[in-house]
Parts: sequence; structure tokens; C-alpha cells
Amino acid sequence: MGMAVGGRGGVKADINVTPLVDVVLVLLIIFMVMTPLAQEDTNVILPTAAQGEQSEKPEPFVFFLTADKVLYAGHDVFPDAARFQERIQQELRARPDRKLLLKADETLTCGDVLGVLRQSRDAGARKVSLGVSMRTN
Repeated sequence: MGMAVGGRGGVKADINVTPLVDVVLVLLIIFMVMTPLAQEDTNVILPTAAQGEQSEKPEPFVFFLTADKVLYAGHDVFPDAARFQERIQQELRARPDRKLLLKADETLTCGDVLGVLRQSRDAGARKVSLGVSMRTN
């Protein structure tokens, strides 16, 4: 607390709020840091569900169509449609619930991508997801 003595008007008392704001900010930081730590120590036993989504979903089978219209899956190259369809049939026989993901170059035409989708459908795939990238503004 500061006081001005002397002059006209007598004693003038003035509250200095800077130390008060400093203490409040330090307490706020302490609470912000300690609140998440206090919640981690809580032991909760969750009930088990009879039905629901599986938490372990199989990884999708990802295949790529490059700008020069070459099909890849991992390190494997598929020069023709027959080999590509054989590989999809192998994947679907091994894991029927496995999803297929096509990542095609953006310079390709819709017809190029549709051709690969038809080949995968002919191989027995019911659904094929298309990979896209999200734009950040």
C-alpha cells in the first residue's frame, strides 16, 4: 500500500494491485498444472459391454495409383489387372473384414480411378475408400 504524504488534501491512500495480480496469476498456473495430474490418479473400473465397436480395427490394404498409371501395394508393382485382382482376392480371403484404400494421384482422370475401382470390384471388393489430403488454411 502506497501513501502520499504532504501537500494539500492530506494523506492519500492508494492500493497497489500489481502484487495481487502476480499472486493470482501464480495460483492460476499452479491450478492449471495440477488439475490434469490429479485426474490421472483416479481409478475407475469401466463396465464391460455385450456389444459394441471393436477397438482393434484391422489396418486397411492400401494401394496406390501413380501419375503414370502404375499400381503399387507396398513394394509390389502390379503391371496388369490380373495380378492386381489376384492380390486383392488374397487379401480378402485372409481377412474378409479388411478395408481397401486407394490413394490415387490428383493428376489422374476420373476414368483412370474408376478403372481401378472396377478392377477391385471384379476381384470381390464391396467397398473401396479413396484417400484424400485435408487442406489447412
